[in-house]
Amino acid sequence: MTVHWLDLSAPPHLPALYAQAAAKRKITGSTLPEQGLRCWVDIDTQALAAFRDVCAIAPNPLLPPTYPHVLAFGLQMQLLTDKDFPFPLLGLIHLTNRIRVLRPMGGVTRLRIGVFVHNLQKHPKGATFDVVTQVDDQLGPLWEAESTLLCKGVDLPSEVPATPTFSPLALTELTRWYAPSNIGRRYARVSGDYNPIHLSAASAKLFGLPSAIAHGLWLKARALAALNAHLPAANVEISVAFKKPVRLPSEVILLSSDAGSSGDFQLNGHGDLVHLIGQWRPIS
Repeated sequence: MTVHWLDLSAPPHLPALYAQAAAKRKITGSTLPEQGLRCWVDIDTQALAAFRDVCAIAPNPLLPPTYPHVLAFGLQMQLLTDKDFPFPLLGLIHLTNRIRVLRPMGGVTRLRIGVFVHNLQKHPKGATFDVVTQVDDQLGPLWEAESTLLCKGVDLPSEVPATPTFSPLALTELTRWYAPSNIGRRYARVSGDYNPIHLSAASAKLFGLPSAIAHGLWLKARALAALNAHLPAANVEISVAFKKPVRLPSEVILLSSDAGSSGDFQLNGHGDLVHLIGQWRPIS
């Protein structure tokens, strides 16, 4: 697709966007907008340090591989609450996330973030689409990502596409950690993502959940922090599929294959509960 870019002079103001998200509750169409949003963003060292703390990421001269999502969140919010976007933001379900670190993300102080949506497809429960994020520094493309989101209740005429599968490598337990009841509020403060399903049991129950659930991207960031010694610093694609949500509070268990250019990992609860499956591969 051809993206028609709108360049912004400053990142969007989140409180106004949350008001727009709360006001829109209905599906208004089945066509995605072709306009994308771009903006230059400065790295705030204090905000970055706070993100590292919440995600248990050790100090490192490189940006954490999931941190560009935080920098892009305001642009994504503006795109998904625009009047031309057909689906209500509240209620969208994050199914998968894939990031590609193209070059080592060190010595970075300013980045150009671009976001757009595409790839609308039929799903057994509605329709899915991808939110694409592209990040450049002064030298060119640095990082990119795709998040696949599900909107229930959308009726598209096309066929449901086949679901890709992969066979994981042998996994062993690497570590485990406790996700406390307040981690949703803590991650919201560093990411800007104040979705009510993550904040408290009371706010989650308004959306039909028995308790608050952890942010999917916090789980990915926390897992990648633990996997840091296993992962290449660049030329790597890291994909995850979100399965059963992590109800807060609870303990989670990280399983992983050995370090190398390719590998697999999985985040489990107790018993047979699988929260997340993931893999890293070289960018071909």
